[in-house]
Amino acid sequence: MKYHPVPDYHMHTPRCNHAVGTVEEYAEAALLLGMKEIGMSDHSPMPEAYDKAWRMDRRELSGYLDEVADVRDRFAGRLILKTGLEADFHPGTEAYVKEMIDSNAWDYVIGSVHYIGDWAFDNPDELGQWDVWDIEDAYVAYYKLVADSARSGLFDIIGHPDLIKKFGHRPPLDSQKVHNAGEAMLAAVKAADVALEISSAGLRKPVAEVYPHARIIARAAELGIPISFGSDAHAPGEVGHAMDACLSMLDMCGIREIATFSGRVRQMQLIQRLKGE
Repeated sequence: MKYHPVPDYHMHTPRCNHAVGTVEEYAEAALLLGMKEIGMSDHSPMPEAYDKAWRMDRRELSGYLDEVADVRDRFAGRLILKTGLEADFHPGTEAYVKEMIDSNAWDYVIGSVHYIGDWAFDNPDELGQWDVWDIEDAYVAYYKLVADSARSGLFDIIGHPDLIKKFGHRPPLDSQKVHNAGEAMLAAVKAADVALEISSAGLRKPVAEVYPHARIIARAAELGIPISFGSDAHAPGEVGHAMDACLSMLDMCGIREIATFSGRVRQMQLIQRLKGE
């Protein structure tokens, strides 16, 4: 199934130390795909001791904002470019993140969980921790943090909502405690009235699956949770990656709209199939 492109709100710059390409190159890539709107959302600064190697320094934030604004102005009339941020949720850092968010003007802020305690579970250098953790306990702890991120009031979009599966570690399908934790996570997202991201990034990872699992998307549809799309592009060639696969999943679940943002105000845009599809 083919669809008209929708906004891709999740992409990065070299400031996070693990991406390549200028904002202009991301914009050009989007235009080649026929996209009308994208948003940059690089990894936010965090307190000095937190994950410094994988995100921009606070001193780089103004340069990031200036680059996005420059490309936004130069591409006006051809492409809508939104100013976003991917900020981590990690207990104890909320005040820092809130101050940083409140000090700047954003179109949206993605909230993501990359750590359980001091375990960077999506870092390949820390795969050995899976030999220490019980898989069910890891999923429960992760979903609780995602739920808490929604309750925090800091974010507009909950990023890649089952990132915990990145390397293919999965709990038993009949695990009641993992099911309950996933339900509590979705209930928190619904209560907070924030959007849930469908991310194609998982297709490029060892798990080879969209984030989140189709079961979570189907349940989100039942609950009426708004969905945004993100490729989590770390290179211009990843912009819009597997968008049709994600939109087809939404379509099959009865989801007909995608969330868009401006000035942190959400609007819904109709998902449209291409004629003849």
